[in-house]
Amino acid sequence: MSRFGLRARMAASYVLVTATAVLLVEAVVVGLYLIPQANAVDLAAVLQEQASKDAKMLSLEVARVSAAGPGRSPSELLAAAAPGRSTLVGGARPPEPGYAMLEALVDTGGVIVAGSAPGLYAAGDRLDVPLPGPDGGGGSSRTRTGPSTWHFSPVLGRNLEILGYVYVQAPAQTVVNAPTAESVAGLLAPGLLVLALAIPVGLVFGLLSTRRLTSRVRELANVTTAVAAGDFRPRVPVTGNDEVSVLERSFNVMTDRLGTAVEAARLAARTEARQSERGRIARELHDSISQDLFSLSLLAGGMRRAAPESLRAQAASMERTAARAMREMRALLLELRPVALEDAGLLLALEELCNAYRTRLGVRVEADLADVTLSPQAEHAVLRLVQEALGNAVKHADPTRVEVRLSQDGGPVTVEVADNGRGFDPAGVAGRHGMGLALMRERVTELGGRWEIHSDGSGTTVRASLP
Repeated sequence: MSRFGLRARMAASYVLVTATAVLLVEAVVVGLYLIPQANAVDLAAVLQEQASKDAKMLSLEVARVSAAGPGRSPSELLAAAAPGRSTLVGGARPPEPGYAMLEALVDTGGVIVAGSAPGLYAAGDRLDVPLPGPDGGGGSSRTRTGPSTWHFSPVLGRNLEILGYVYVQAPAQTVVNAPTAESVAGLLAPGLLVLALAIPVGLVFGLLSTRRLTSRVRELANVTTAVAAGDFRPRVPVTGNDEVSVLERSFNVMTDRLGTAVEAARLAARTEARQSERGRIARELHDSISQDLFSLSLLAGGMRRAAPESLRAQAASMERTAARAMREMRALLLELRPVALEDAGLLLALEELCNAYRTRLGVRVEADLADVTLSPQAEHAVLRLVQEALGNAVKHADPTRVEVRLSQDGGPVTVEVADNGRGFDPAGVAGRHGMGLALMRERVTELGGRWEIHSDGSGTTVRASLP
């Protein structure tokens, strides 16, 4: 991915928008200039446009003068309106370049009221060109200035009556000049200059204005790449309060949830793998060693009954050893036996575990289980702690009664396993079954709980408190 790809594209968009705006303005300016020029294809059209425009202006001036001083005659209204600033007749407008254009204001009788060339068309003289009809008109004829082309446009009063005419003439041989390349270039030159300046300015502005945005998007892209690769630790710094910040904040929330879900899936997979392995070991022990121990117990019993008196004590000792080994093997199988905590729940799983020790090993297990609130990890720790404590008691203490208690008195959850078997010294069992005790302690302390064990000649008590 190009480092400045997004910045370059956004800066180019700024330049493109600026250039488009300049070109549109240029097109409008050139259009406003060329369209009227294109319509004026000959001299008559030019004169008609000029006469019509000035007649409209004079009509507005006549209306203003008539409103200010009613009762005037048409000639008085024309005379009062002609020198006004709003009209181009009577010398108020400069001569049209290249046309030698003359203009006069006449009344309905053909008498000149005002003119742009008093030496040729003086006020009070009669125009030497016949007046047109009500709508005005134009033509070509010889006038006092020679062969001419002319046009009349009516000047209207307040009631739309004709008060007079605007007369415009030009020499008949006048050539209407079409727009030249120089004139068009003169219109385009300022716009092209602005365009030449706008491109680098727009480029610099685009790069500067998008630098922060593109850096934020780049940071988001980098973190997205890391998350896609399986690293859920990076987070996007949230800056501002715009749409990108909403995206940054939402991405962080999504990453948190995704990381939690992946970790939960990994934990579930590890738990399932452990359960599967424990089940496999339990099946192997049951199918092989348990059967051999059972056969050994039967053989020892037969030898005890058939052996001479001098060997019966040894045979009985062998039979008791085989029976004890079978009992410990059953306890080990129960300890390895997977319990469906997710399906049954903690209370039912503990009850099933206690019932298994009652029925399969003949141990009196009393369960006092209360409904408690624990996280899934804590429930798993409680189940394994009870399973380990029951297994240790049956294998090593030879109890006649085991009590399992689970309670919660408004605070931490307390789990307790107590037996009336042979006690032991907890500090001196590292070589025998201290590893099981260490695993129980680790499970509890990892969850922020407290674990303790008490053992003497009257039995052993394992107690844990979990938040």
